[in-house]
Amino acid sequence: MTKRILVLCGGISKERLISLDTGKQVANELRKNRYKVKTCEPDYTLLKNIKLFKPDIIFNALHGQFGEDGYIQTILETQKIPYTHSGVIASSIAMDKEISKKIFIKNKILTPKYIKFDYKKNKKNIIKIVEKKLKFPVVLKPINEGSSVHVYICTKKNIVKNLKALSIYNQILIEEFIGGREIQVAIMGSKMLGAIELKPRRKFYDYEAKYNLNAKTKHIIPVSLNKKDLKKITSITHKAHKIIGCNGVTRSDFKFYRGKFYLLEINTQPGMTKLSLVPEIASYAGINFIQLIKWILKDASINR
Repeated sequence: MTKRILVLCGGISKERLISLDTGKQVANELRKNRYKVKTCEPDYTLLKNIKLFKPDIIFNALHGQFGEDGYIQTILETQKIPYTHSGVIASSIAMDKEISKKIFIKNKILTPKYIKFDYKKNKKNIIKIVEKKLKFPVVLKPINEGSSVHVYICTKKNIVKNLKALSIYNQILIEEFIGGREIQVAIMGSKMLGAIELKPRRKFYDYEAKYNLNAKTKHIIPVSLNKKDLKKITSITHKAHKIIGCNGVTRSDFKFYRGKFYLLEINTQPGMTKLSLVPEIASYAGINFIQLIKWILKDASINR
C-alpha cells in the first residue's frame, strides 16, 4: 500500500525560505517514488489538512522557532500520527542554546564558555560584563534561533553596534569565540552517518555561507582526522544525541581547536536542500536522497 505523507514546511520563523526548500525537495523525491504527498503550512489549516488527507506519517520539514523547538511537536502529538525527527522535549532542549549547554557541561561535553545577557537590564555594561567573565572576541547569538540567524563575531569596538541588531530578543548568549576548524557530524539513529569539514570564505559559517552558492564555502569530505580524534568526535556526537533524547537524524556542530572538540549545538531537524550537509554526508556514505528520506520515515513509524 502506498504511504500517504504530509510534508509540513514553511512556517513563520526566520528560516521559512529554507524550510520551504527542504519541503519541496522532500516532496518531489517522494512523488517520484510513488508516494502520495501533500505539503502543508503549520497554520490554521493544519488540523483540517490532517483530517482530510489522513496521512500515515508527517514529515516535519520545518526549521527554526515554532518548527523545531517543541511547539509544533506538541500539536502533532495530539493527532496520534507518527511524525519525523525528535519529540517535544528533545526538540525544546536542543533549540534552547542555554539549556542544551547546561546539559553538555553537566555531562562533561566541552562547549564554549558563555554568559546569558539580558538586553534591557545590562546593555550599558556590556563591555565590562564580557571582560569580567570572558574575553574578546566573543560571539553574540539568540538563544533559540537556527541557521546562524543574527549571529555576530564581535570585538570590543563593534560589540555595542552589533548588540543593537539583537534588541528584538529579550535575552541572548554571549559566547567565547573558538577558532580552529568547523566540523559537523551526522547521526542516523544509533549509527554514525559521517562528518564534513567546512571552510567558508566568509568570517565564519554564517547564514550566507550556508545557503548562498556565491559564498563558495568549501566542503571537505572525508574529514582529515586521525583515528583517535575521529573516534572522539563520534563518541561526543552519540553522547549528545542520547542525553538530549533525540530521534532520527541529527547533526552536531563542532569547532576543533588545539586538539579539542567544542560542541556548539545539536540540530534535530537538519536541512534537506541542495546545499544541506546531511544529504551530502549520507551520499558519501552510499545513501542516496530517497534512501535517507525513507529511513527517516521508517524511524518515525517505529519510534511513535
